[in-house]
This record gives sequence, C-alpha cells and structure tokens, in this order.
Amino acid sequence: MKITFIQTGGTIDKDYPKTTKGYAFEFGEPATRRILKKLNPSFEYEILTACQKDSLEITDDDRQELVNLINENSADKFIITHGTDTMVETAHFIFSKIKHKVIVLTGAMRPEQFSNSDAPINVGGAIAATQILEAGVYLFMTGILKSCGEIKRDMESGKFY
Repeated sequence: MKITFIQTGGTIDKDYPKTTKGYAFEFGEPATRRILKKLNPSFEYEILTACQKDSLEITDDDRQELVNLINENSADKFIITHGTDTMVETAHFIFSKIKHKVIVLTGAMRPEQFSNSDAPINVGGAIAATQILEAGVYLFMTGILKSCGEIKRDMESGKFY
C-alpha cells in the first residue's frame, strides 16, 4: 500500500517565524514529514507540496492545481493537509472532479509544532481511513470521519460533526 500526502498549508503546517521580529507564523516543511518520521510506518508514502497558504487564501485555481496533481499521480490513496476554514469547500471542489481515488482531507486546530496539537491524531485517523474507505472524498477532523457531502462545521466551536 502507498499513500500520497499533499501539503497545502493551513494551521497544521504553520511554524514559528524564522526571521527576527516576526509577528506571524510561517509555513515550513510539511507537518506530515515529522509525524511520519515518529510513526515509522509500514506502508510506502510520498509527500508533495501543492502550495503553502492559509486556507482563506486558497483559490479555485489552487484547487484545480491540486486536482491536476492528484490526477497526474498514479497513487489511489491521498491525504491532503489543509487549513480548516475552507477545507470543506476544497473537498467539494475535488469531489466534483475526481471520483476514482480515496482522498481524505485533514488538518489541525493548532500547529503540529505545538506540543498540544491535534495534528498527529488527525493525520493518524486519515491514514487509517484511507485503508478502509471506498473511492471518494472525505474529511477527518476532531475525531470525526465523514464524506465531504455529510460533514458540517460549527464555526463557533470550530468542531466538525
């Protein structure tokens, strides 16, 4: 089994500023690289970067580039790390274009670099999900796994349901 991980940015990939007097987080290497290093998985994987943006800055052009990246890849299982604010919109966009692969979007409410991050459990849940799901587009967040057509988000709590 092989899983292709695709970084798009979002909180999961945010890192402490590397410049002096930095006021905002920066995007660094994919969080999945650090998570998988700790996991030492028994499956093959590759990690690609589509973009490194806050999800509020992701456009339909970015989403189409993501679709192109998935379609050009021979893998049939994908995990996309994405910001939570527009994750559902991106999932719907992908679903409208791709039906023959297992695609799970996930992210984090706190950067993976934080000790209290939810990133490892969300990536772990997405990994498990890719192994049991039929082709389609899904989200795994806050302990919930649902198809993109079923999942909702409470914007006050930030939780998905």
